[in-house]
Amino acid sequence: MSITRQDVIHVANLARLELDPAVIDDHVARLTEILEYVAKLNEVDTGGVEPTSHASEHTNAFREDVARPGLAPEHALRNAPESEEQQFVVPKIVG
Repeated sequence: MSITRQDVIHVANLARLELDPAVIDDHVARLTEILEYVAKLNEVDTGGVEPTSHASEHTNAFREDVARPGLAPEHALRNAPESEEQQFVVPKIVG
C-alpha cells in the first residue's frame, strides 16, 4: 500500500497541521515505508502466541502505599511571605 500526496495533505488538515509543500513528498515516502513494514508484520505467523498486555513479565516495582505523617502546618508555612489561619495568603488574581 502506498500513500499519496493527497492522503498526506488530508491527514495534515485533519490534524490541523500546516505542512510546508517541500516536505510533503518526504512524508509520503516515510509513511509508505511504515505501511510496507506493517504489511510485513502481518505476514508473521502468530498462531501459537498468547496475547499480552506488556512485552516483559515485570511486576509492580513500587513500594507499598503506606500513609505517613506530613509536614506540620507551622513547618510548611515557615518561609511563606504571608499566612493566615494556617493557610498561604496569595495575591487575588480573579476579581
